[in-house]
Amino acid sequence: MSKSIKAMGLVSLLVLVAACGNNNNEEFVVVDPEPISQEPVQTGKYK
Repeated sequence: MSKSIKAMGLVSLLVLVAACGNNNNEEFVVVDPEPISQEPVQTGKYK
């Protein structure tokens, strides 16, 4: 085989090993969103 094919195979193997070896488990925290508007409150007849 030619040297360029061997070199490309080696580079692709290294990329594959680097991608699979990176095993960082990140935590995702889901926060409940605040309500967009509040419901009206009964304050009295003429307020």
